[in-house]
Amino acid sequence: MSAPGKVRFSKAVYTRPRSLVDVKSHFCPGCHHGTIHKIVAECIDRYGLREKTIGVACVGCAVFLYDYIDVDVVESPHGRAPAVATGVKRAQPDKFVFTYQGDGDLAAIGTSEIIHAANRGENLTVIFVNNTTYGMTGGQMAPTTMLGQKTSTTPYGRNFLGDGYPIRMAELLAGLEGTAFSARVAVSTPAQIRKAKESVRKAFEMQIAGMGLSIVEFLSTCPTNWGMKPLDAQKRVLGEMSEYFPLGIIKERKQADFA
Repeated sequence: MSAPGKVRFSKAVYTRPRSLVDVKSHFCPGCHHGTIHKIVAECIDRYGLREKTIGVACVGCAVFLYDYIDVDVVESPHGRAPAVATGVKRAQPDKFVFTYQGDGDLAAIGTSEIIHAANRGENLTVIFVNNTTYGMTGGQMAPTTMLGQKTSTTPYGRNFLGDGYPIRMAELLAGLEGTAFSARVAVSTPAQIRKAKESVRKAFEMQIAGMGLSIVEFLSTCPTNWGMKPLDAQKRVLGEMSEYFPLGIIKERKQADFA
């Protein structure tokens, strides 16, 4: 209790990032896109990049980036964000350019674009949201769909006989010389969110330093297409998904390696 006659002031411990638009989210309950948007917006603010940032988003749930982050955004054809971002960055090398992509987009339709952009060492930052399904188009099997996972195109579960195995994109891209930074993170717990922020900051710093392509893969939920309650979807990220897609930094180029 404060003493009589004294005014008690509260201290703000968190404020909305300036680069995050103050609107209601339209995403499904339990979806992680909103949390990922906030992390990206915080990093844009941290490095004072809002007025010089250009985002590139594709078809899918990722395309709504322009509704939530207050920067210029280019919409590209499905899967072609790395190619479009390459053109934007080469035409305006002083801009900070990032792509925001889902797994059906980056790991399937746009496999060629992301691999060659990474191999060329394009100075871009890639935010890759892996929820193991085509979220917007009906929940079809994606390249990252887990073995045994049921989707609208694998009603009995994904089988490696005929369907192949889930692709570990962060590891695949880390093996290319042009990739400067590759990490996989999650946002299902406060501790994971803190680690995710650190990885996104490093990815931003790689582009600022001109080190080459950086990618941060987010393991994300899709309760609607998984047919799960949000809390159960969170458990799946912490269990089955993170067991197959290990969390952590896979590659980090040092300045000395680049020189």
